[in-house]
Amino acid sequence: MTTNNDSVPIDWVERAAMSASLLCLVHCLALPFLLAALPALATIVPLSESFHLWVLAFAVPASAIALLSGMTRHGTTWLLAPGTIGLALLASGAIPFGTTRWETPLTIVGSLILAGTHLLNWRLRHAAR
Repeated sequence: MTTNNDSVPIDWVERAAMSASLLCLVHCLALPFLLAALPALATIVPLSESFHLWVLAFAVPASAIALLSGMTRHGTTWLLAPGTIGLALLASGAIPFGTTRWETPLTIVGSLILAGTHLLNWRLRHAAR
């Protein structure tokens, strides 16, 4: 099996971006259940609102680098649309707009879309070798 050394750094960025999307998903799905089941955990693991902004600040450039790099390698531009939609949904969930009722659903859907987009981008990049 041959490898193309110029894609190795982008592979790491792609993996990190996909992992961040999946961590958002796990955070949004698991943490509310843990906090509801174990009220004492809320005092041990306080997550401020800035946590969501930090994750978003990582996700946007990592996703942009990975998706744009993939686009130049495999030439598929349509992946930018779901990637942008996923990031927009993550941002809508992370940036407080007054009500937090939609924060979790927006983040879950955005994370799933973004992780799926990164997976497709990764497969297309490796198929284009």
